[in-house]
Amino acid sequence: MGSQQWGILFAQIMERLPITIAMLIAALILGLILGTIIAIIQIKRIPFLHQCMTLFISFSRCTPLLVQLFLVYFGVPQLLSAFGIYINDLTPFIFAVVTFALHISAYLAEVIRSAYLAVGEAQLEACYSIGMTYTQALRRVILPQAFVLALPNLGNTIIDLFKDTSLAFTIGVVDIMGQARLIIGNNYGLGMFKVYIIISLIYWGVCIIIEIIIHQIEQRFKKGRVNVAKT
Repeated sequence: MGSQQWGILFAQIMERLPITIAMLIAALILGLILGTIIAIIQIKRIPFLHQCMTLFISFSRCTPLLVQLFLVYFGVPQLLSAFGIYINDLTPFIFAVVTFALHISAYLAEVIRSAYLAVGEAQLEACYSIGMTYTQALRRVILPQAFVLALPNLGNTIIDLFKDTSLAFTIGVVDIMGQARLIIGNNYGLGMFKVYIIISLIYWGVCIIIEIIIHQIEQRFKKGRVNVAKT
């Protein structure tokens, strides 16, 4: 009966894993887009926007994610309602994705910026010499190389983001952590230890899978660069 109970708990929590993964992927895609834009603004030192992005990065990195989540979930609807815009009908999932995307974009901006600078200005000048525009140079030469250099830090950031999604239950998102809290609440706290062991193993397992995927991508790109060098 003991092993059967463990299996039932595991299955119940795993039912909500797709919600967590969807939240992770959506926040990561938005975060990468925002992070790239912020990094370019920082690199080009665009007046006013550069100062705004510096302030945004400082705020995102120096305030707790839970506080940011509450600011977006409770504060933004009130702020927009003052202008006649009402977003109270949006699901907590959307607020969570937006918060995580904004939060991770600050870290990704620094990762992308450092990778961009590591590629070097010589690459950009070489692109200009053959008639490329700045946008073409970014898309075809700079960003692909920067992506390879950023992969290790990107992998760490993705793992941190996956663990951070565990805070989404505080605003009502029933992901794996939210499911665990519901199970504990429905059983009046009984079996709490089992539930937390299971959920820790799930988080651990998914993080290992993310590490393996990032490592495989990194090895594939390295192999490609070696092949190009040999030719």
